[in-house]
Amino acid sequence: MYIDFHTHGKLAKYLPFSTEYTDWLLGEAKRSGLDAICLTEHFNTAQFDELYGYIASKGEQVGDAFAFGGLKVFPGMETDIAEGGHVLCVGKMDAVRELNRRLEPHKEKGKFLPAGELFDLFDEYHLLVGAGHPFRDGGHIPELDEGMLKRFDFIDLNGKDIAIDRRRTERLTYGFGRKLGKPVVSGSDTHQAVQYGCVRTLFERPFDTVEDMEKEIKAGNYRIVINPEAGFKVKTADLLKRSLKEIHALGGDYVSVLLRKSGESPAVLAAKGAN
Repeated sequence: MYIDFHTHGKLAKYLPFSTEYTDWLLGEAKRSGLDAICLTEHFNTAQFDELYGYIASKGEQVGDAFAFGGLKVFPGMETDIAEGGHVLCVGKMDAVRELNRRLEPHKEKGKFLPAGELFDLFDEYHLLVGAGHPFRDGGHIPELDEGMLKRFDFIDLNGKDIAIDRRRTERLTYGFGRKLGKPVVSGSDTHQAVQYGCVRTLFERPFDTVEDMEKEIKAGNYRIVINPEAGFKVKTADLLKRSLKEIHALGGDYVSVLLRKSGESPAVLAAKGAN
């Protein structure tokens, strides 16, 4: 079972939610060879609850996941902390949506919760909590005190960071995991479908509940697979993302351009955006 632990359901936080774009993302995730994803949308993205409500209403519930054409979607969230850095969580749909509503007063920079308060809030629910891309510039998760760090359940080996510097990212992330005695799993961190598959976590057996996910992670019944073309996939996805955002900024409908009006592949669109 191939799973991506860090994905997004929108092109960008400030853009309006599009069911067509999200459907395209989920379809492309399956076509890329994934069996499951953790949808860890930014906690302060516009229309967060509409996105997750759509997943809950349109997907076929299978355990704690929601199936779309054979792809299991596990609800999750990516939350900023006051110290600087991003905390991932994966849990049941109702828990994730309720948490997001409770975090409403803390969604602006300058109002983010400190890590300790966020963990205390998370402790009220059954969640798997991860350190998102802990060594990316601007983040300070590794500087948290050891007691706080021990509250993480997993460490994110992030596809974007692998694409920039694989040797450094693997060395620091795996070293961090060993230091804390915490497992490392992988996530593409994609907002754009071309990036799916740059990194994947391959489990020996399938699961559809957060409880079983936790058991399999703790048992170490998995391995991380890094695509040899990870750098190219991430760069192409970034170019396409910037091109589509520019279309939106100029008043165009980027979803229509991507899905209907252009018969060109995402890679071709990205190449044009770079010119």
